[in-house]
Amino acid sequence: MAEFKLHDASSAPEESKPLIKNSEKAFGMLPNLHAVMAEAPGLLKAYQDSHELFMNSSFDKNELTVVWQTINVYHECHYCVPAHTAIAKQMGADDAITDNIRAGKALDDSKLQALRDFTLVMLEKRGQATEDDLATFFNAGYSQRHALDVVLGLAQKTMSNYTNAIAGTPIDGPFKKFE
Repeated sequence: MAEFKLHDASSAPEESKPLIKNSEKAFGMLPNLHAVMAEAPGLLKAYQDSHELFMNSSFDKNELTVVWQTINVYHECHYCVPAHTAIAKQMGADDAITDNIRAGKALDDSKLQALRDFTLVMLEKRGQATEDDLATFFNAGYSQRHALDVVLGLAQKTMSNYTNAIAGTPIDGPFKKFE
């Protein structure tokens, strides 16, 4: 596997330097994922922007966690599963959500399980959800906006999961305990 550079403010392309500062300000550190993405300023910017947009989507902290962790576990992302476990804890999301998704168990809340199921449908069918898939999702209490916000979450997580897969991004110290 190719060894991808972990950039910092001194080694990153010029266009990535302000993005690195944004990451450091937001996280109190430069996450290794962002250090890898800094090689491609457009990718890092798109990831940062999509993260902010998804955080401000129609989902609450538990729903964000369901979408993120469903995608991370599906893609077997060695980096994002522990990173989003830490993020979920920091946000105050229900620990059982991440625990159950990681263990392949059903979620206790039927509406959250419907969100997980729809996210999996979108992953497995590569966005080709059927009318029945959508009806099931909508009947659980979700809207068209929620369905489109799942697409936003998929876009964000695809960028990070795929980056980590090809780069073998090392897990940051604060996330290691959640491996």
